[in-house]
Amino acid sequence: MPTPLRHVAVVGAGPSGIFAAAELVKRPDLHVDVFDRLPTPFGLVRYGVAPDHITIKRVAAALTRTLTHPRVRFVGNVTVGTDVTLDRLRGAYDRVLVATGAPHARELGIPGEDLPGVYSAADLVSWYNGHPLGGIGFTTDTDSVAVVGAGNVSLDVARVLLKGGAGLAETDVPDPVLAALDRRPVRDVHIIVRRSVADVKFSPPELAEFERIDDLDLVVDPEQLSLGPDALARYGSDRTVAARVDTFRSWAARPHTGAGRRLHVHFLRSPVEVLGTGSVEALLLQVTAVGPAGRVATSRSETLPVGAVVRSVGYRAAPLPGLPFDADQGLVPHAEGYVGDRTHVVGWVKRGPSGVIGTNKACAIDSVRVLLAALDADPARIDGAERTALLAELAEVEVTWPGWIAIDDAEQARGAASGRVRTKITDVAEMVAIARSSC
Repeated sequence: MPTPLRHVAVVGAGPSGIFAAAELVKRPDLHVDVFDRLPTPFGLVRYGVAPDHITIKRVAAALTRTLTHPRVRFVGNVTVGTDVTLDRLRGAYDRVLVATGAPHARELGIPGEDLPGVYSAADLVSWYNGHPLGGIGFTTDTDSVAVVGAGNVSLDVARVLLKGGAGLAETDVPDPVLAALDRRPVRDVHIIVRRSVADVKFSPPELAEFERIDDLDLVVDPEQLSLGPDALARYGSDRTVAARVDTFRSWAARPHTGAGRRLHVHFLRSPVEVLGTGSVEALLLQVTAVGPAGRVATSRSETLPVGAVVRSVGYRAAPLPGLPFDADQGLVPHAEGYVGDRTHVVGWVKRGPSGVIGTNKACAIDSVRVLLAALDADPARIDGAERTALLAELAEVEVTWPGWIAIDDAEQARGAASGRVRTKITDVAEMVAIARSSC
């Protein structure tokens, strides 16, 4: 007689949730239902990866293999906390694994941050990736933008703004976004880095992408590239640090060509105030220096004339009703992924916004290991009648996997009409209607 299945609910159909589902169904006695608030799966792969990073987006094919597994069910268009409570899931599943990510942007905490023309990178990334539930469009009438941050998201935002709609025409960026980017092309992007050149988190391959953009000058002040004793030691021992430093040294040595667009990178500059009357007019920067004990403020300041400021200083998770939440750290407190009450966490909501997509796979393996051990130690089984009743109720709003395939087909057809791989549909009601019509 076959072993009765036990059921796990995964909340979030992004990479972390799907990697966890893949680990779970390696056990033949487990069935996984993957819930997502959107009618579409893949989370950050669809809505967070830069649109011109086509190769990275192809990881969706691997994630699809998990979501089409016979013991995995995709339950799209269902918001946990609204359509169904976390307590209701706990009453219907043997274990619940939360993988809701970190969707909110951290703030700079400086005067003037509330002026029109200040954006978060999270909003812009959602906007140019066609996220249907978030994103503020870049509408500021300016050709000069400051991006504050020392990570790859800052580079993504800068690259998208500098390429404009014409440079992204072959991607899946929605048509209105392409038009908006070209309405007033951005000519100057200033990346503001509070750290020294040896301390940034930019990846060398992403830096190299700017060298392949036509009609772009790369502007770096060589005086901002000096290395202290600690940085020199890391330069000599860490290949990635050396690659970053060498890249910026090569940029600083490049002659300027008078190109129509410019990327400026400023090191050891801390934003202290956004200036403007009614909207952004400039960014006030404190000049810092590297001292024996780290960065120290100097008496110097600089005023950078820009018409928009994008803060790209990290993400934070959102509280989920029914889960504890550490507001200071912006994540759910846990012990090896276990929160309590048969509930676990994985991904950014567990460890904070760090790493790349592949990092979430290792995180998923760790969380699932703890979950399985706890499941094996608990012989009690949840009554399947409650789960059956819950899924019957959710059927009124649920978008199933075939429904997503219909949405996917429609996007690809729209893209093909204009010579593109796909054109994203950004309206939830429209996506749901397409999904329903396929049933």
